[in-house]
Amino acid sequence: MRLKVSRSKNSASLYVTKTVYVDKKEKTITVEKLGTEKELREKLNGQDPYVWAKAYIDKLTKKEKEAAGHIFIKRSQSKLIPKGDQVSFNGGYLFLQQLYHDLNLHHICRSISERYKFSFPLDSILSRLVYGRILFPASKLNTCQLSKTLLEQPDFEIQHVYRALEVIAKESDFIQAELYKNSLAVSKRNDTILYYDCTNYFFEIEQESGDKQYGPSKENRPNPIVEMGLFMDGDGIPLAFCIHSGNTNEQLTLQPLEKKILTDFSLAKFIVCTDAGLSSIDNRKFNDKKDRAFITTQSVRKLKKHLKQWALATEGWSLPQVRGAFDISQIAQSEEAKENYQNATFYKERWIKEDGLEQKLIVTFSFKYQNYQRCIRSRQIERACKLLESNPSSLKKHRQTDCKRFISRTNVTTEGEIAKNEFYTIDQEIIANEEAYDGFYAVCTNLEEDAPAITKINHKRWEIEECFRLLKSDFRARPVYLSRDDRIKAHFTTCFLALTIYRYLEKRVKENFTSTEIISQLRTMNFYCVPGEGYVPTYTRTDFTDALHETFGFRTDYEIVGTKQMKKIFKSTKKQ
Repeated sequence: MRLKVSRSKNSASLYVTKTVYVDKKEKTITVEKLGTEKELREKLNGQDPYVWAKAYIDKLTKKEKEAAGHIFIKRSQSKLIPKGDQVSFNGGYLFLQQLYHDLNLHHICRSISERYKFSFPLDSILSRLVYGRILFPASKLNTCQLSKTLLEQPDFEIQHVYRALEVIAKESDFIQAELYKNSLAVSKRNDTILYYDCTNYFFEIEQESGDKQYGPSKENRPNPIVEMGLFMDGDGIPLAFCIHSGNTNEQLTLQPLEKKILTDFSLAKFIVCTDAGLSSIDNRKFNDKKDRAFITTQSVRKLKKHLKQWALATEGWSLPQVRGAFDISQIAQSEEAKENYQNATFYKERWIKEDGLEQKLIVTFSFKYQNYQRCIRSRQIERACKLLESNPSSLKKHRQTDCKRFISRTNVTTEGEIAKNEFYTIDQEIIANEEAYDGFYAVCTNLEEDAPAITKINHKRWEIEECFRLLKSDFRARPVYLSRDDRIKAHFTTCFLALTIYRYLEKRVKENFTSTEIISQLRTMNFYCVPGEGYVPTYTRTDFTDALHETFGFRTDYEIVGTKQMKKIFKSTKKQ
């Protein structure tokens, strides 16, 4: 600290000032106004105010050194804040930034930049698009603007973002392949089991064009859609993705992406696990190789007659690590026996050969699953009954899983004449037919492992469904507000990278927290900036924030994080 004297024609004012660094620039700030020379002489009874001021400043400097780590902030109740000054910043991205650099995505950007020779900062743009997708999902324009709310300010403008999207789209396959190679240094990938599934994303437009085509929407939206195919490894971490036009048959999307994995990722030995909608005979045969295998769900209803009879037969069931066969009908007759086996999963298996493909059919049965399905159906029947009473005219069209499927329409009399009026009733035959399959579940595979091991692998397919939920709900990957196919592909590339980084974050905090807790708390990890002094955390310290700091090796939850300390944190989250 030092003394500053401001002189005017009639007086001299004394101030305590100090030099601080703001945005890497020196800035002199006023610590305290001591008063005018005249006021101080009167107050000090004739003592030299300059001698007193220097002694006072020496004491302040000494106190500041003794209280190292303590910062005193003065604010005035009568002074307006400067217009346009931003004082609140998000710091939750710092943990994402460390993972971004651990995966060497900055090196991937550098490699791409050297090949294209453009001038805009691709690494800065891509990283902000990825962080923004998790922290403040929005359009590209809003993401560019909201990037200014991060502790480290962006060094690009919106036109650079759109130019970068074109490059990201062209290099999407390269980014995915390099990301996989880089991830091997971060953690061991469970790439011996790969899960694959498809979903679609809609656009707020009416006219289809390019990849945006009308197709079978899983949400029955009357909008053009694009289709995403996603591969996930056995630990729930995304591996690769592809984008197809909305009218593409999802069964045709598996093999092209799998071939890309075989070549670009140098993977040759793995098991592909899919749902029934993707399990065409061609796809099964494609993975019926020496080093590859498949596990796919199988509809019991669509089995051939003799196989269906075998699957639904009540006898011949087994339990893991239990000798002997069980008859589930006998167990169902006794409430005590049924209660004892409530959480048990019975199974039976057999090899079948159809269409030149030999595969093992595994059928499981669970009383718990049976109760769940019947509980859901009973609620649907209740809704169907209410519709019959209130609005019969709305019953003509319905989806396959809609409660309206239980309602049948009759417009012929008992004499066979055409009736003028339509009659609606609950169809008991449909209900009984569905109940016959309650509790049963089937998979097909070419593996020779025991049925319990196969069903355990298949059970983890829920994680790829959660990946899609995160993309759609939390990261708001839809609706897509882009029109060009290359920019659409770039959009989903950034969504894919955001999902991958999020999954690694989730694994690092040992999955002790829900996605809602993780995402909401990252979004609220804000700081109040005190120019020249540091950053005051304004977020609530929780078990999750403690886990973050312990896992990533730095802390931002002190009462104030000094400017120099925050710069060290910035540096620690980045690899060169």
